Amino acid sequence: MSKRMTTLLFDFDGTLIDTNELIIQTFQYVLDKYYPGEYGREDILPFLGPTLHDTFNSINLEEAEKMINDYRTWNFSMHDELASEFDGVSETLHALKEEGLKMAIVSTKRRDMVMKGLDLLGVTDLFDVVIGLDDVTNAKPDPEPIVLALDRLGADKEEALMIGDNYHDILGGKNAGVRTAGVAWTSKGEAFLQTFEPDYMLQHISDLLTIVKGEEA
Repeated sequence: MSKRMTTLLFDFDGTLIDTNELIIQTFQYVLDKYYPGEYGREDILPFLGPTLHDTFNSINLEEAEKMINDYRTWNFSMHDELASEFDGVSETLHALKEEGLKMAIVSTKRRDMVMKGLDLLGVTDLFDVVIGLDDVTNAKPDPEPIVLALDRLGADKEEALMIGDNYHDILGGKNAGVRTAGVAWTSKGEAFLQTFEPDYMLQHISDLLTIVKGEEA
């Protein structure tokens, strides 16, 4: 019998905050600058999830740093205009906090951009720990950021759940020895995420309230 759940580890983009349009438009802006007309929206979808270094190094190793700087500048300037919370997120997070759960963000974004998003949603104070890309050497699916979050929370991996919208989150959770939950609103499609066999698939963020009370969502 599995231990009761006391700890929730959340990916951020695509899980709690809908930055899909922001990310797609940012990639479109940068790629149109360097490769006019070569990348459409469908070509950009695989870039949602991996780190910017992984993505831009795969496109153009020599120009990668310049492209990343261009990406971050445009993304920051358009963030509050194009980003928004997924349905029910802030309400559910407040309810989970009231249940006494330990909660952390484990993201492949830089910490400053995660904090900007948390501020936009008005939920900054609900998270005990925020792990960004600049806090670790290895990003998800390496277990390092998840293990670091558990360590800082003083949490038991057997009582933790990693929630995310991409395979990095599910594999990272498995690699760290925690249970995992995918989100059906992933831009990659629920069927794609199911192939990585998460322990749960959330149809709505509020499903977590059922799960943490020991019932199957």
